Amino acid sequence: MRRVNGTALILAALLATVGALAFPIWSYASRSGTGQANLQAGTVATRWGPLSASDRDFVVRVRLAGLWEIPAGQQAMERAPTRAIRDAGDHLVVGHTDLDQRVRSVAAKLGVELPNQPNAQQQGWLDELTAARGKDYERKFANLLRDAHGKVFALLAQIRHTTRNALVRELATDANQTVLDHITMLENTGDVDFDAIADEAANGATASPTGPPPPNGQAPDPPDPARPTGDPAVTSQPSAEPTQDDGRTINTDRPAPTS
Repeated sequence: MRRVNGTALILAALLATVGALAFPIWSYASRSGTGQANLQAGTVATRWGPLSASDRDFVVRVRLAGLWEIPAGQQAMERAPTRAIRDAGDHLVVGHTDLDQRVRSVAAKLGVELPNQPNAQQQGWLDELTAARGKDYERKFANLLRDAHGKVFALLAQIRHTTRNALVRELATDANQTVLDHITMLENTGDVDFDAIADEAANGATASPTGPPPPNGQAPDPPDPARPTGDPAVTSQPSAEPTQDDGRTINTDRPAPTS
């Protein structure tokens, strides 16, 4: 009798162990929040490749950016006392007018509905700029727009890397050039608070920083230049102006948007 009870207990323990190991596998496979489920949720087929919910959200965000940055740039051109702020405003107007033509073309082909007004947060930024005066206006303009562009820069990289839709990929490439140009022009104003940007990013970070150890006061050995072997016949040019030139800009020369 004792042997039967002992055998039964062992079998029960084994079944419980197998069940405990199997449950997480079954549970994870059936969850709707897994990475693959999120990727497929809301995805539709198009002639340019799958169009995901993230792709459509990105297209809308590109449109929204222009709806508030064009009036912000125009206001800077009309109000700003300094050339650097006016130049930044000029780039915002030109860049987002061009990008808006591109995003409207992409949205029409993909059947994505676009907004016609900036969202509440963006309208709040416009109201804040309208109410500001003098140097306070210049600082607000440079920092509100630099912070917004910096955050969308990360989104652009993610979409450009992961989208399976050729039109969205092309739009991300165009937007990347425009955003980088605008970031550069805003930084050229000299009014960007890089400490505030770094503090905000650090407060939202979860990973520990990595990299070389801090400098010890001695100059490190200079590294060898990274160069091709031989003398290849290259034809392309760098996208950025030389670093020693004042007022750097980013080359946004690209084909005109297709209708």
